Amino acid sequence: MSGHSKWANIKHRKGRQDAIRGKVFTRIAKEITIAAREGGGDVGANSRLRLAVANGRSVNMPNENITRAIKKGTGELEGVQYLEITYEGYAPNGVAVIVETVTDNRNRTVSDVRSLFGKLGGNLGELNSVAWNFERKGVVSIKTNGKSEDFLLEHVLESGAEDLEYDEDISRIISSMADFGSVYKYFEDNKFDIGESRLEFIAQNIMRIDNIDDAKKVLRCIDAFEDNDDVQNVYHNMEIDDSIADLID
Repeated sequence: MSGHSKWANIKHRKGRQDAIRGKVFTRIAKEITIAAREGGGDVGANSRLRLAVANGRSVNMPNENITRAIKKGTGELEGVQYLEITYEGYAPNGVAVIVETVTDNRNRTVSDVRSLFGKLGGNLGELNSVAWNFERKGVVSIKTNGKSEDFLLEHVLESGAEDLEYDEDISRIISSMADFGSVYKYFEDNKFDIGESRLEFIAQNIMRIDNIDDAKKVLRCIDAFEDNDDVQNVYHNMEIDDSIADLID
């Protein structure tokens, strides 16, 4: 357990994350609807729905939005039928990318994804073309609130999690898929300030980029996917060298 943050050197992107907050409600509403459709609208009996609702509340999603999304999933309100589709490919410079989408039109989404890869210097891959380099992990995000790395590491060990990605603002607790629920409950029970948490694809082999122009090309590609209305999450294996991280807008 290292406590090393693989993402701390791209803090410059936090401004970007704030800029797309307007999309967060839509993304979480889709997740709530799908969870309710698959497991029913009872939050107490549907663990996926319970997490999705908690994520909504962590970003101050209005209760009426949450209720409406649940009712669309259970059929109490009319709504679109969403499909979950995951795409794999390469961004510029051979950076591996996984794009998770939720869509009501498969043909539109695959056309958009293929087009974005092509226009931005990458290419859409086949099934498992990059997924072999990623592991599915549980990630519990917590507001650090001045807590030290050593303090959080003690709780990570106690919770049964695997690792800590420490940051002064938001720290991430990494667990196996099997332990995700119990790790989340541990931090919930111990009154940590939990943010949006989910299962993620985490790269096992990192590609370090130390050229600012190359890094910008990859980030433009990732940003374009994040801007697409059908895209839920984007994962990649790029790590920007510290020497250039602060120079990127």
